[in-house]
Amino acid sequence: MKKSINREITPLQENDCFMIFDRQIKSFTYPVHFHPEFEINFIVNAGGGRRIVGDHIGTINKFELVMVGPDLFHGWENPNNYTHSPHQITIQFSSNLFDNKLLQKKIFRPIDILLKNAQRGILFSNETSELLKKQFFDLPKKRGFESYIAFQSLLYELAVSPNQSYLTNLSFQENKDIFNSDKIEKVYNYVRKNHNHKIMLNEVASLLNMSIVSFSRLIKQRTGKSFVDFVNEIRLGYATRMIIETNKSISEICYECGFNNISNFNRTFKKRQNFTPSQFRNFFKEFEYSN
Repeated sequence: MKKSINREITPLQENDCFMIFDRQIKSFTYPVHFHPEFEINFIVNAGGGRRIVGDHIGTINKFELVMVGPDLFHGWENPNNYTHSPHQITIQFSSNLFDNKLLQKKIFRPIDILLKNAQRGILFSNETSELLKKQFFDLPKKRGFESYIAFQSLLYELAVSPNQSYLTNLSFQENKDIFNSDKIEKVYNYVRKNHNHKIMLNEVASLLNMSIVSFSRLIKQRTGKSFVDFVNEIRLGYATRMIIETNKSISEICYECGFNNISNFNRTFKKRQNFTPSQFRNFFKEFEYSN
């Protein structure tokens, strides 16, 4: 499966800041792919289509506004009997466009966080899409430095927009420094290292010299999840990658990823992915054979 996903060679040159593609299309024809550049896709009139970002599969609503980080595979598909003509604006830019020292400046911190979070894929709300619709449609008309200023402004608006949703499971990608917290990063690395073993709450709390109550509160505040949900999402990241890239049975994957029984694995998987593990594998097999 991994070999069947295309690595796109983008037209972005070393002296380009970014590239914009403004297309009115009859259908999505480009297969799921990946590339080392960041990409932002703004799509209108594609309701009912399907998005694939890493181990996420979802349905397009009124608007589609998604940002993906380097080497995170992604693509969009048409449902059966598709009659829309989507309007798609795609922006691609290199991961070295912004100097690290610049990103540490206070005014650039929101963009720094946005770029880190894009490693997991970000879905922006319909409200954000509606608010930024004019800026996306105006950007391809601009030229030179004016276009760069407009692009910077658009990035900042995305960075500070509310109700962003991360698409891939934790650990599906090799994420680095995505929490902006040394404590949570330490917990994340510990859980990744021990994801296939039983992980006790008190043991992890002791890593940070914290009580269970204080530790649980910290996890909830910084991740928006309980500790159990945090651990399960990391395990699911490994599970989805194994389902996509190996021929191991669902049962084998269940236990290798640290779930204690198959029914709990199936229930947790479906709650997060909206598919059972078998349905998820069948979808990616269908994709492989159809491309």
